[in-house]
Amino acid sequence: MALTPQDTSRIAHLARLELSAAEAPEMLKQLNEFFRIVEQMSAVDTGGVEPLYTPLSAIQQVQLRLRDDAVTEPDNRSANQRSAPAVEDGLFLVPKVIE
Repeated sequence: MALTPQDTSRIAHLARLELSAAEAPEMLKQLNEFFRIVEQMSAVDTGGVEPLYTPLSAIQQVQLRLRDDAVTEPDNRSANQRSAPAVEDGLFLVPKVIE
């Protein structure tokens, strides 16, 4: 899937990037190289491959160090909400912005 200069211009516009005439061909080249690599990676069959949570797990058994899921900080909700313009039932109230 090769991109065209028009595709590059549209991507730059969507990303809010200003590309000069000299930068556009280099950006096109880089984007096409990126998509070429993605196509190569997509072609590899990964059906029976387990995901790795760390690269070390590919060569040795790694024990995860998980902590208990416990609250360790004091509840400062009322102090944090003191400067809020509107609060109800411990929640910040914000104006409706979508009709």
